[in-house]
Amino acid sequence: SHPVEIKAPAGIKFEVEGQDTLKISGIDKALVGQTAAQIRALYPPEPYKGKGIRYQDEQPRRKAGKAGKTGLGGVKQ
Repeated sequence: SHPVEIKAPAGIKFEVEGQDTLKISGIDKALVGQTAAQIRALYPPEPYKGKGIRYQDEQPRRKAGKAGKTGLGGVKQ
């Protein structure tokens, strides 16, 4: 991955809380939500490993991976 720089719009404040938490605050609730959505769109949570940017209370839907093969790999018994 690579670092991405984002300028905070007027009236929006970014705070880094811990290693993996970003707090977005401001007076205009719609602008805060729009800014958060733009940041999340850069790296949305992916369904198999759950990596990506997500909201604090969001539980991303996880999908099952490949269902490995069963049996002895084609060997007759």
